[in-house]
Amino acid sequence: MSTTPAPPATLLIQTAFIGDVILMTALLEYLHQTEPATPVDVLVRRGNEGLLAGHPHVRHVLIWDKKHRKYAALWDLLGQIRAAQYGRVVTLQRFASTGFLTAFSKAKERIGFAKNPLSQFFTRRVPHAIGDGTHEVTRNLRLLTDAVPTLLVPPRLYPSAADEAAVAPYAAAGPYICLAPTSVWFTKQYPEAKWLELLASLPQNVRVYLLGGPPDVAACERLAAASGRKNVTSIAGEIGLLASAALMRGALMNYVNDSAPMHLCSAVGAPVTAVFCSTVPAFGFGPLSPVSFIVETKEELACRPCGLHGHAACPLGHFRCAYGIEVGQLLATLPVVSS
Repeated sequence: MSTTPAPPATLLIQTAFIGDVILMTALLEYLHQTEPATPVDVLVRRGNEGLLAGHPHVRHVLIWDKKHRKYAALWDLLGQIRAAQYGRVVTLQRFASTGFLTAFSKAKERIGFAKNPLSQFFTRRVPHAIGDGTHEVTRNLRLLTDAVPTLLVPPRLYPSAADEAAVAPYAAAGPYICLAPTSVWFTKQYPEAKWLELLASLPQNVRVYLLGGPPDVAACERLAAASGRKNVTSIAGEIGLLASAALMRGALMNYVNDSAPMHLCSAVGAPVTAVFCSTVPAFGFGPLSPVSFIVETKEELACRPCGLHGHAACPLGHFRCAYGIEVGQLLATLPVVSS
């Protein structure tokens, strides 16, 4: 009995931040729909591999350790990539490092954005425009097809049974809200005083879980203590990203910044209210959940947006793009809760 050999594998390269890897998973869904027989591997930076643990559409996860022997490790990765004999290598980034891996991969198809410094060695070069409202998922899908689906393919993550079990006690305690108050970038972060105002205004019979990674523990614990509410609990640093996504899926609402937790919500279809301070939805990183809201200041500010990623402090010192967002705008997105 003859069997048809599997087509050459595809490698997707996304070694940026957590949110970027989550949005990349839309390509995994698209490839599974359109080329189910094609094996797909993914290359991420060390620390982000847990997002893809148990992912049903990923064969192997390659890891680039950027903090240890960064460029020697990059050279080693090129050897691995060549040895794997990929039929297609796709970099979702516009940087020379991942362009190098793609350009010299020896893959028949070498794909990336035209802005990549090594794109002259690609077999497919795709324009990249940011700020015109095109979503990042659409930008990425254009790397694979000229006919991007009208109905956008959402990103998707797959929490395991262990992830579900880890958050089951929190979910079983009654109606709850999740709040992810921090961001790597200060100007992407709704101010602590405003979060406290929100916590004071939320229904008293609803539990609130504060989420974040190990770097966010101190900020979340401080916020929980300052709220004065017994049913506000910080679980920052206690559960992983996939478990956090599982918990957020069952929340009445998730309040987040323009940051990775917003994309976690998109990847499991969790309800989300995303606060945009210094950045704007037109950059293309807005929420994709079926129930999603964007809140931003109603004031027209000539200084907004002040950058693509944000800053360590407001460049003008007033941070009006954040303080101008009224807590009532956030409360308006919360479903009616019975007492």
